[in-house]
Amino acid sequence: MDLPRTPSFRLDGRRALITGGSRGIGLGAAMALGEAGADVIVAARGAEELEMTADAMLAAGLSAEAAVLDVTDREAMVTLLDRVGPLDVLVNSAGMARHGPALDTVEGDYDAVMEVNVKAAYVLAQEVARRMEGPGSIIQISSQMGHVGGIDRAVYCASKHAVEGMTKAMAIEWGGRGIRVNTICPTFIHTPLTESTFADPEKRAWIEDKIKLGRVGRIEDIMGAVVFLASDASALVTGTALMVDGGWTAG
Repeated sequence: MDLPRTPSFRLDGRRALITGGSRGIGLGAAMALGEAGADVIVAARGAEELEMTADAMLAAGLSAEAAVLDVTDREAMVTLLDRVGPLDVLVNSAGMARHGPALDTVEGDYDAVMEVNVKAAYVLAQEVARRMEGPGSIIQISSQMGHVGGIDRAVYCASKHAVEGMTKAMAIEWGGRGIRVNTICPTFIHTPLTESTFADPEKRAWIEDKIKLGRVGRIEDIMGAVVFLASDASALVTGTALMVDGGWTAG
């Protein structure tokens, strides 16, 4: 009897680029892929923090290279991608949020969020896909707010809904080339950037009430999802959103 074998979650010999990789969810993604055996290129704007991240990963016995990059700078992005060569995995964790009441949204805040969360995400996926020579995985770090609405989050929700739409379209177009395109949609994850939100008792109570598992997310909660979507374990998964939201969007 021929028994089925579980596809490998290992990423040995594969090259992965993680943007926004020096902190928070991006750092978790970089570590997860590195631990799975990938050769990791960690990209972010801040050179000092980026170098510290790469050095720490190297000290932990992982393969890591630092690359300073502003994802809104297309020329710099193209230069980096040309230098590093074809990739097998992209995790785009670069993102921005400027929360506030919809009636108070100013054009500058709208443009800034859309520039990073939508335009840069689109161009990055496009340029990486151009250079992929075989099967590959493109993972956009989206949000549960790409599927629901939220108070004071109209612009952010708009940007993440856009990411969900372009991911589906790209998955359809590039499927014939073996390129899979998916999103990971976290709930509120406890990081230094969300510290001020969790410090507000009223906001924290609202968040914990919405999360059916009764706790906020940790960076570690995202790491397994990243490895799954990057690896052969998800070989038939494309054009979809992996919800890591503790049940927030379940109803």
